[in-house]
Amino acid sequence: MTNNQEIILGSVQETMLLPLWGRAMETSKLKPLLVDNKAVEIINSIPYDFSTIASNIRKLTRASWISRSIFFDKKILDFIRMHPYATVVNAGCGLDTTFDRIDNGTINWIDLDLPDAIELRRQYLKETDRRRFIAKSAFDVTWYDEIRNKDNVMLMFAGVLYYFDEPEVRKLFNDIHHHLEKSEIIFDHASRLGIKLSNEQVIKRGGMDETAFLKWGTDDIYEIEKWESHIKVISNIPMFKEHKKNYPILKRIGMNISDKLKVMSLTHVRIT
Repeated sequence: MTNNQEIILGSVQETMLLPLWGRAMETSKLKPLLVDNKAVEIINSIPYDFSTIASNIRKLTRASWISRSIFFDKKILDFIRMHPYATVVNAGCGLDTTFDRIDNGTINWIDLDLPDAIELRRQYLKETDRRRFIAKSAFDVTWYDEIRNKDNVMLMFAGVLYYFDEPEVRKLFNDIHHHLEKSEIIFDHASRLGIKLSNEQVIKRGGMDETAFLKWGTDDIYEIEKWESHIKVISNIPMFKEHKKNYPILKRIGMNISDKLKVMSLTHVRIT
């Protein structure tokens, strides 16, 4: 490691290291489903002991991080093909490296997160005129004023919405409607069972404490359309639907069970 100073994060922010590590491990495989060289670069330099994560995180959990990244990459690439000068907001970005995989050379990108996460991010990722960091909560509505082009906006929430209660998620969607009409949102979510399993098998097993526990889960994502008339679910798929065929038969059994129970899902919403 190039930096011997131990990183200090809040309990929720610390969970940003989990998928980063997962993408780096996937990239190191002989036939990776996702190549994320920036994640490998960060993992090799960040002063953090990943031994607890490596020893305790289940392979199915690691696979879910990869499925999520592939889903988000595809959705964003489809969006920026139609709108090459679009704005993409990575809310709760942590140490996410999606921009490094999908940049078309013209999009405007905003990485939004709490100050401690952005401070860490600045040590490993660089801002440019098209890629800007904002050190604010997604619930602080003043960050919307920093969007230069509001005509075509996509927001991604990768592993974020779980950490809030349902009223908070509803407020967030309403804020987006108020400030960014006709925007689109991509996010992952869990069923109530998924929330319970994640807290037991990911947060605890990854060495995090209970203040990082997940909260919001829904057994029917289409229920969010009843929150407000401006929310429209465009698509929703079980976490492993697109990629089960790439795994050995025994792992596919676990993926099939997870998908059947709707433990984790991936969703695309339009705000009208």
